[in-house]
Amino acid sequence: MNPAIFIDALQSELQSIQYGQQPPELYDPIRYIMRMGGKRMRPLMTLMATYLFTDDWQKAVRPALAIEVFHNFTLMHDDIMDQAPLRRGQPTVHEKWTENIAILSGDVMMVNAYQLLLNVETDKLRPALERFSRTAAEVCEGQQMDMNFEARWDVTETEYIDMIRLKTSVLLGYALELGGLIAGADNETTRHLYEAGMNIGVGFQLKDDLLDVYGDPAKFGKQVGGDIIANKKTFLLIEALQQATGACKDELIDWLNRKDFDKAEKVQAVTSIYNQLGIRELTESRISEYFARGFANFDDVKADSERKKLLIHFARQLVERES
Repeated sequence: MNPAIFIDALQSELQSIQYGQQPPELYDPIRYIMRMGGKRMRPLMTLMATYLFTDDWQKAVRPALAIEVFHNFTLMHDDIMDQAPLRRGQPTVHEKWTENIAILSGDVMMVNAYQLLLNVETDKLRPALERFSRTAAEVCEGQQMDMNFEARWDVTETEYIDMIRLKTSVLLGYALELGGLIAGADNETTRHLYEAGMNIGVGFQLKDDLLDVYGDPAKFGKQVGGDIIANKKTFLLIEALQQATGACKDELIDWLNRKDFDKAEKVQAVTSIYNQLGIRELTESRISEYFARGFANFDDVKADSERKKLLIHFARQLVERES
């Protein structure tokens, strides 16, 4: 199976979705953010997980897009909270329109996600909806934890990993779990798929933290160094605060406390501190650990080996990503 077939199916169905027409200020932002592109990795993983157990993977296309619409809803609202100017290299919805419009359009996207999920077959619909609702709540819990961290300087690595597990990983876990559920896989199998998504999701977010500092601006699609400018509690900053001592720590704290600064100068200075402390190498090590756990979870999934290779190859591409 060529993965392009899954991508084409998703793109074709995305173009056919009718979000609504009037008032245009409500629906145009939805079409705008959904047309930005993105990796579509969550719905792709749903389709690949379905294909592990059945040739009839097409029945998972619209439910898979429920996850993509929900994901983009969270991005729209996250961008407001972070006051992010760019998303995928383009102005964020609240910058192009207004914050109020972005909030309301996001709310409609949440409704649309549930509508798409209703395409799951009747005998599997209740567990699909129950798990989605729990996952959606957990994403919000993770976002609140992230906001709580803004007022703290003593966030631990354990707390941070728990936060990104909720904010990012549970949705990837659900994407794989949903594919198995739609295909009729047993509970043990869907659990392995969920755990694979969870571990890969943590690695994916740590990679995102790393790319925010060390990524290529032309490939990253967001403002490189944005987390440093905003004093965002990322894995890199948390580790640097715990490991820095003496003059190095004094310099880091000074940059964190400055109200007026040149953005490029701050990014360069804090990145230099990370380099001194070996934070990049530590982050890369953690990323490898979580991806390894995810691939071990895939090993526990009983499915056709050739079909499983397709899913594992796609997951491995996440390890190598530069954007």
